[in-house]
Amino acid sequence: MEALRRYESIIDDFEAFLDACERPLPTVVRVNGITGSVERAVEAFEADGVAVTRRDWSDRVLEVDTEKPGNTWPYVHGWVHGQEEVSAIPARVLDPQPGDAVWDTCAAPGSKATQLADLMDDTGLLVANDDNLGRLSALRGNADRLGVTCAAVTNADARRFDPSVVDVEQFDRVLVDAPCTCEGTIRKNLDALDEASPSASRNLARLQADILRRAVELTREGGTVVYSTCTFAPEENEAVVDGVLGEFDALSVEPYDIALDHDDGLTEWDGESYDESLANAKRFYPHQNDTGGFFAAKLTL
Repeated sequence: MEALRRYESIIDDFEAFLDACERPLPTVVRVNGITGSVERAVEAFEADGVAVTRRDWSDRVLEVDTEKPGNTWPYVHGWVHGQEEVSAIPARVLDPQPGDAVWDTCAAPGSKATQLADLMDDTGLLVANDDNLGRLSALRGNADRLGVTCAAVTNADARRFDPSVVDVEQFDRVLVDAPCTCEGTIRKNLDALDEASPSASRNLARLQADILRRAVELTREGGTVVYSTCTFAPEENEAVVDGVLGEFDALSVEPYDIALDHDDGLTEWDGESYDESLANAKRFYPHQNDTGGFFAAKLTL
């Protein structure tokens, strides 16, 4: 936990934060509306003796009293998908509509991509891209199990993605859930901090900014881009968004509502100042909602 000490100045009740990071996560699933419903999933879990706790902020997110939701009938039938609670935030913020053209830049293994398809009523075009060929089988498998038919799976470097391969010029909405140092996953991945450091964050920030820049370039005027990570590092979060903001006059960080406790995005860190609009981004810490850690910013053109 020593690697997290550098965040003490920006996290209220820091000791509660550290304590939360050492506890295991609750088991949470997301209900998939393409093939099922909340009522159907809850009934099936309870029929198998699995207690269910609903979440106030989202009717599609359920805590289930089992360590192996993948061994349950709702999972096998594709009615639910195992997904950490804060991982369900970016797709909700992006808010894709039925019929939209949507690009998920870093989609594997598919939790957020299949959630996007669900929010789109499985209509329109969802381009689920990942540069890691080995991870595409998991993406395709999850899409098949959850009944997704609107997705085109592509294998490309998002920094140089050519939208003509899917016969579009620009997208209505783009999700950049960027590769990161994953500090926020410490509750399920005890090795998450092994490679985390300020230098690792600065190195990743170059890749993250390149992906976000390409996402903005391929989003139509009036469209939306959501940038998110599962790390606490400002170098990978506010600093990345701030740098790309300065390159596009029409780009802005917009406020959004979500009924989870959070902190506002930072406007300064370690002697650096960021655009004041970064306060519209949100930071989700483990001790606030008994979740993992996350950052999400909503950008519009």
